[in-house]
Amino acid sequence: MNQALLTAGCAAAPGALRGGAPAAGAWAQIPLPAPGVFRIRPLAFEATASYLQRLAGAYRLTLPQLLDSAGITVHGHGTPPAAELDLSPTAARRVAAVARVRPHALARALPGLLQDGTTDARPATAYWSPVERRQQAVRACTTCVRHHSRGTADTAWIHRPRHQLVCRRHQQATPDPRLTSTLRTGTAPELTTAHHRHQRLQRHPRSAHAWQAAHAITTRWYDHQQHLTDHWHRRLHQLARTNAHMDRAGNASAVLLARDLVIYPETVTLARTLATLPHPHQAPASITPSP
Repeated sequence: MNQALLTAGCAAAPGALRGGAPAAGAWAQIPLPAPGVFRIRPLAFEATASYLQRLAGAYRLTLPQLLDSAGITVHGHGTPPAAELDLSPTAARRVAAVARVRPHALARALPGLLQDGTTDARPATAYWSPVERRQQAVRACTTCVRHHSRGTADTAWIHRPRHQLVCRRHQQATPDPRLTSTLRTGTAPELTTAHHRHQRLQRHPRSAHAWQAAHAITTRWYDHQQHLTDHWHRRLHQLARTNAHMDRAGNASAVLLARDLVIYPETVTLARTLATLPHPHQAPASITPSP
């Protein structure tokens, strides 16, 4: 694969690169060029399979076609977020070449992309592996995805860190991997306020432990003491009014799907309080007796 093949590919299948539907079998005879025409940037914390799907979509290819054109052998089957693609170092370098992204930048953005620094000629392989629901990626902000995909995609899956629950710029969030669409959060502006407060909390050395404890506490309150939290009911109803799809996500109820989002402001407040408590191993200040 080289620049000459890139030019040939664009000329032979203009519809595929200008918005038209490719003719049946057109790409079967045209290897995917590399370096690619498009530089498709990964989202921060994006699932590897999600990124590869977006890269394939930019060329109007399916994911298997993209990997085959890059000389990567795929084992197994799957789709995100229930499954993830594990790439060998050789396969990761080939993907980086096609995407026109430096390998270290790609590895930094994709948490599932393991780079061991080797440069040997081991086979370029990709393995599908199942992902437990608690570890599954969630839907990314659709507007951010379009911006990173040159308008060719609006779906991506990310392993969202705890302090980035809400996209403050576009007011979207996906608190549960079972949600197939993001939730609009504009009707609950306190969520954006909580996001800003959470960013400040991240600078505290005990923020991770404090967040884990606070989240466990507020989750239990939400699950077992809802009669004491009328404001959570109001926030849930605010979200439900502008996100009708919350009631159409399989067997899960909107109460569970939106839980992390509904309790978010209170969880941040509690975490900030816990983070500033005296350390349990900190000795009390000595008291000097008066003469």
